[in-house]
Amino acid sequence: MPVQFDSAPLTLTPGGAVAKAASSAASPGFGDVLQQLVQSVDRSAGEANTAVSDMLGGSGDVHDAMIALQRAETSLELTIQVRNKLVQAYQDIMRMPV
Repeated sequence: MPVQFDSAPLTLTPGGAVAKAASSAASPGFGDVLQQLVQSVDRSAGEANTAVSDMLGGSGDVHDAMIALQRAETSLELTIQVRNKLVQAYQDIMRMPV
């Protein structure tokens, strides 16, 4: 399942600042988005395990199992790349002179 991000439009105020258009629900914070990403990866890994178990039990299809495994691998790789970028950004910030 893909992670859903807040897509509220941005508007330009008369002073030149960019403001986010008001939405009816509070937008999720950065930590919430990361938590959703990790939960999505965990969910796709569980679906892959279920698909492989079904395949081995004879009730599932090989193609479905392979697709679920590839989806789990791709989502894990995305999460690893996001983590790497966050660590790199943190290290860059810590190296900045004060």
